[in-house]
Amino acid sequence: MSGFVEKPEPVEVPGLVHLHTGKVRDLYQNEAGDLVMVASDRISAFDWVLPTEIPDKGSVLTQLSLWWFDQIADLMPNHVLGTELPPGAPAEWAGRTLVCKSLRMAPVECVARGYLTGSGLVEYDRTRTVCGLALPEGLSDGSELPAPIFTPATKAAVGEHDENVSYEEVARQVGADTAARLRQATLAVYGRGRDIARERGIILADTKFEFGFDGETLVVADEVLTPDSSRFWPADQWEPGRAQPSYDKQFVRDWLTSAESGWDRKSERPPPALPQQVVDATRAKYVEAYERLTGTTWS
Repeated sequence: MSGFVEKPEPVEVPGLVHLHTGKVRDLYQNEAGDLVMVASDRISAFDWVLPTEIPDKGSVLTQLSLWWFDQIADLMPNHVLGTELPPGAPAEWAGRTLVCKSLRMAPVECVARGYLTGSGLVEYDRTRTVCGLALPEGLSDGSELPAPIFTPATKAAVGEHDENVSYEEVARQVGADTAARLRQATLAVYGRGRDIARERGIILADTKFEFGFDGETLVVADEVLTPDSSRFWPADQWEPGRAQPSYDKQFVRDWLTSAESGWDRKSERPPPALPQQVVDATRAKYVEAYERLTGTTWS
């Protein structure tokens, strides 16, 4: 059992039709047919959307994505049409709302990995492969790979796991030409993000993108290179052979799996509310990632 502990009711705004409530984002459509994407302060862990929000999280994700869209503009167009609030929208949507093109989305999570960890490490320990790609012996948690790899996954509904799939399966689903374009775009944008992050003392271990088509043009959508879609590690603390400290919801996961939370993730019970110190520490990590990457102070 998983999903929302408390699923929020969508905000009603004149002229907007609510389409979907995701783990973090709420999706609407305006009268022109454009999408209106609002990033909430919700946070998820272990396939649950938790009952406690992280203040400013949605704004940080939105503003960091906008910054990254500028950094990769020469590589890949994006879906953003504007950031103006729709008429009648609540004031708290400011800074966390994007008006976007409606795209024909590719039905796959496009993941790039430059380092071995997470589900990739689990598969590697079992078969010395990740998504069917053979890797050398002797790698451990946090090891840098010989070269970045494209490791796609299926898109899962809220409360379900994304499942890693082979490149051949993606080609079967979307066609060989589209699969090749998705792989090329994923690795190109990852490479740009990795290099920019490295200059700022951050390792971009892996990341996932969502792409869609505007006619025949491939466009990057949703969020890009944020702590929710990527693993960022402080370079000065990188040490292969152990779990790495990261700029994301590490504090949330650690607390939920601690005795203090009293929660058994294998049970049917939903997770409890987060204590204030975990909320504060998690918010600080999101803000620190924004400030280190962009070189600007969050306000």
